Amino acid sequence: MSPTAHKEHFFFEKCLVLCNIAKKKGFIMTRYSKKAQDKIGKVMREFKEGKLKTSAGKKVTDRDQAIAIGISEARDSGYKVPQQKEEKSSKKSKKEKK
Repeated sequence: MSPTAHKEHFFFEKCLVLCNIAKKKGFIMTRYSKKAQDKIGKVMREFKEGKLKTSAGKKVTDRDQAIAIGISEARDSGYKVPQQKEEKSSKKSKKEKK
């Protein structure tokens, strides 16, 4: 085995060990399908060009909002996108329930 091949093999094994540890601890990021990534990318390009609009017709100025729109559009198109997390109930809603 050549010295460079040995280093690559060692690096690969180290990555596998770190990935397994990360999976067990829950540090792995969620996965999106390739088509969902493309859809989100198109929406982000619209945002950067200043052409992205909200459902109310206003121009989107926040990057996080643009990402949320892209994920929502990908989900509506049926692409593989992680499920939405349920909103945490606020203290006010807990009091109203009682």
